[in-house]
Order: sequence, then C-alpha cells, then structure tokens
Amino acid sequence: MLSIPAKHPAVGESESLASYWTFYWAVAAAQLSRWLPRRPSRVLDLSGPQSRYADQAAHAGHTVVEVRDAPRGTPQPRRTRTIVADASSLGFLSPGSFDAVVAEGRMLSRHLVTENVVAEIARVLRPGGRVLLSVDSLVLGMAILAEQNYWAHLSDVPRSEVVLVPWPDGTITRCFGVEQLRDLLTECGLEVEWIRPRTALSPSTVEHVLNASPQSLTRLVRAELTAPQAEEPVGIHLVASAIKKTG
Repeated sequence: MLSIPAKHPAVGESESLASYWTFYWAVAAAQLSRWLPRRPSRVLDLSGPQSRYADQAAHAGHTVVEVRDAPRGTPQPRRTRTIVADASSLGFLSPGSFDAVVAEGRMLSRHLVTENVVAEIARVLRPGGRVLLSVDSLVLGMAILAEQNYWAHLSDVPRSEVVLVPWPDGTITRCFGVEQLRDLLTECGLEVEWIRPRTALSPSTVEHVLNASPQSLTRLVRAELTAPQAEEPVGIHLVASAIKKTG
C-alpha cells in the first residue's frame, strides 16, 4: 500500500519529503517540455493557480490562454492571457480554437463529473490537437481510504466504475485506474497516445538518493523519463496524452 507523500496538495504543507517534491516538479516540467508542440501554437491551460505550466509554455514560444478561478497574483509572461472563469465550463471558448490543452495539476480529479470537462476540452481542440492531463490514481485513492480506516469503502473500489475519495481536509477527488482513464478519453472522441505515472520512482528512493547526492536530480529525472513503462503503471498520479481524432 502506498503512503501519501507529505506536501500533497490535499494534505497540507509539511516539509517532509521536500526532496521528493523537488524531483516531482522537475519531472512534470520535463514531461511538459517534451510534450509541447515543436512549432509556436495556441495553448489552453486549465491547470489552476498553483500550476507552473502556463508560464513554461509561454516561455517556450507558445501563445497561452489560462483559465483561473481568481486573478493572478504575479505578473504574467507577455504571451499569456488570463481569464477568470470556471475551468469546467468552457462555453465562452469557440470550438476548435486551440492546438493544445494542458489540464494538469489534478484539475480533472477535482471536478467530479470529469466526463463533462473532458468533452469540453475535446470541443475546443482542433482536429489533430492534443491534451496533456493528470489525475489522482486508484493507488493513491486506496492509500487515502486505508489511512482513514475506510475499510468498507476500500473493498468496494475494485468493483466501482466511479471512485470518489474523501480526503482528511474534507475535499473529495475522483481517482482513476488506467483503463478507466482510457475509456473516459475514448468516449469523448480522443485517441490515447500514452498513460504513465507521473513518477515511477518511490518517494523513499528519491529521498535517499537526493539526500546523499543533491546533484543527482538531473540524473534521476532522466532515469524517470526513460524508464520502461509497466503494463499497469503505479504511482500517486497518472499522466496521459491524447489527440483529437481528425475523422
């Protein structure tokens, strides 16, 4: 059973496992860098105010529209436009108006009717456009239930089509297995390119390596990005890339 890493967005700001979270965000940035279009493109970012993805895409030469639930508290890059709105309802955006959508930061797990949000993402993507997204995994959901002694709920997880998990802070998120996520994207007219864990390396392994050799961060990130994919990815978050069909 997986332990919930401290400083997870839903469980507070403990400084425990600080090295792991440094590694986590370095992996996320490297994954986005590899995924972003090679040519300047129009990118929609729905990842929320705690994310770093809009700025990274803008600095890479893309024109970015980011949707937040509150105005920015920091200056935005020249190529970025911020819209204050509900990221789960994109009716104010025209169909097929974006080359790429980034729905990172677990935003799809926080919006429990995930199907509606993904359908909106598919609507605003042009044919051949791509989406990069992340969700809470079933592995994480089961760990949260176990740590709160929700044993009856835990036993229902393997038979459930939709898994909603209460967190200690009172929030609820939706957790996904690989096939659940694949089916969701496919039903919304998207073709899955890949699904992988954000990090396959365990927090304890990363902490051990970085505490012994802080300069090993780049090597660890490279190892994560090049590691062979397991048939059933295991990790606290799943990351997926999908493309809107052209037919």
